[in-house]
Amino acid sequence: MDPFLALLNSISSRLSPDELSNLKFLCQSKIGKRKLQAVKMGTELFNILLEQQDITAGDVAFLREMLESLKREDLVTELKHYEEAGEGDPAEQLGIEEKQKVETAFDVIRESVGRNWKMLIRKLGISDTKIDRIVAAHPNNLEEQMMQCLLAWKKLKGKEAKAEDLVKALRACRMNLVADKVEDALQVVV
Repeated sequence: MDPFLALLNSISSRLSPDELSNLKFLCQSKIGKRKLQAVKMGTELFNILLEQQDITAGDVAFLREMLESLKREDLVTELKHYEEAGEGDPAEQLGIEEKQKVETAFDVIRESVGRNWKMLIRKLGISDTKIDRIVAAHPNNLEEQMMQCLLAWKKLKGKEAKAEDLVKALRACRMNLVADKVEDALQVVV
């Protein structure tokens, strides 16, 4: 069983109808009115947020904000326990060598990819909603926007994040020169 889905199910089962209504109110800027009106259970709301990547197993910041606004310290504590367990799980972390490769690839991408960076991030599977949130959090700082999006991809992929996937995405976006630069930089890391 997926521990993150089990956590969301546990949280959902302990929400009162008023608390669910408050959560729906907090999600108005992220979810359309029709979808929100159809939500009858916490799991339905969480499912929409998962689909839009507003919450993921590796990014629970928005979920934490919602639970804190409800003043449900028990649920916030449960979420913290989940986060702590995830950080300590070696199966979810990249190996040292692959981590160095991914970080090297990030550096080259940040330095070399220009205004078409969003195309690359979309190719990596990050939603427009997530990209827009990151852009809004870091206005007028293109390099930081790109880095935060790359980190979101790394979090999303977890131990499956590979530098080779970044190269493939670059080539799929016809950013072959940048892909070549990444491959050259990776040769130095190895």
